Amino acid sequence: MKRFSLICRSLIGTLLLASAFRVSAEETAPALNSGDTAFLVVCSLVVLLMTLPGLGMFYGGMARSKNVLSVQMQVFSGAALMALLFAIYGYSLTFTDGGGLQAIIGGTDKLFLQGVGPDSMQGSIPELLYFLFMLLFAAITPPIIVGSFAERMKFAAVMVFMAIWLTINYIPMAHMAWGGGWVFNLGVQDFAGGNVVHLNVGIASLVGAWLIGRRRGFGTATLSPHNMTMTVTGGCLLWVGWLGFCGGCVLAANGFAMLVIVNTMLASCAGALAWMLAEWKYRGKPSMFGAVSGAIAGLVAITPACGFVGPMGAICLGLIAAPICVWAVDKLKPVIGLDDAFDVFGVHGVAGIVGGLLTPVFAMTTLGGQGFAEGRDLLDQLAINGGAMLFSILYSALSSWLAFKLAAVLCGGLRVDEEHEVDGLDLSNHGEVGYKYAN
Repeated sequence: MKRFSLICRSLIGTLLLASAFRVSAEETAPALNSGDTAFLVVCSLVVLLMTLPGLGMFYGGMARSKNVLSVQMQVFSGAALMALLFAIYGYSLTFTDGGGLQAIIGGTDKLFLQGVGPDSMQGSIPELLYFLFMLLFAAITPPIIVGSFAERMKFAAVMVFMAIWLTINYIPMAHMAWGGGWVFNLGVQDFAGGNVVHLNVGIASLVGAWLIGRRRGFGTATLSPHNMTMTVTGGCLLWVGWLGFCGGCVLAANGFAMLVIVNTMLASCAGALAWMLAEWKYRGKPSMFGAVSGAIAGLVAITPACGFVGPMGAICLGLIAAPICVWAVDKLKPVIGLDDAFDVFGVHGVAGIVGGLLTPVFAMTTLGGQGFAEGRDLLDQLAINGGAMLFSILYSALSSWLAFKLAAVLCGGLRVDEEHEVDGLDLSNHGEVGYKYAN
């Protein structure tokens, strides 16, 4: 009887201990939050919308009619290729532990998405959803550079360049900023990719425009956009998608995410009106092209700041950045003399610099911002942001030059021949004609 009693007590103790371990495991395991998940799904869909068709239409309208399909093809196919490469190796190299190289690049634990399945979690959302959201960042970034070399670069060279650039530029930059690298640990105030996306592509665009050279007829009216309605429609889709681009970075459906989205919206509105007023004063008339360009400038400027400033600070960023971009497009571009066809540097690069440098200013609590990390003040944060931006400029210039040079070697040059450029890339590169030739 005593032995039976001891056995029963032992069994009961074992069951209680197992139950305690189960409860403990359930308490510590990440729990799926359906609200956060639904929110990020919507954000992901609108970020895809800003890429396809948003960026394609925005750029397509700025091209001449004989090149519109070539520009859209480069954006469309480039985004598809970037997505596949990010799935194969980009996600792993960005967001896993790189061991001794952790400061600059991630590891190989999740190559080919191994271990990323329906049951794996990233905080309160499925890891597959987190992967999708970050994939969409990778898919849109290299195609933005298309705007700098539009209408004169070989399609094969475009695709090879994007693949190389994603590998040697975007993935290391994203890891350093978001995946636990040295920039992440430095505490830079860059909420949604001012350095990784906008400043980065702005510098890459200058390098590309320099290496490829000017279009035939550069500086004349023959290079005028063929369809402003298409560009405005694409710009509006970019605006919608940008709200998800920035807001989704919170990875949760809460009040902070709403602050980020409101900041993004207000900066874009301010940028549109500020560009319009500057253009009205100095050119005599406000244009629709200027208004939509100003909206994009405001969106770029708020990207690093959207999680650190208040709504009034967001408005100020848009009001300041857009006129500076007008100056960059009208005054600085002729001085530089590079044919950055769709002003990628003038908008993304310049507004990215303005937004990155002014983020700490409008992050001050006295100006309605969120303040700084403990022990830091404005000068500390300005030095940190400025140092990271200087690194981004140098790294982007070097890696972009290398990517273009490798693409030139592999594709027998970067630029189409003169006859193909005159005929238009729609016909010469793709055997298609999307519009009757206007010029």
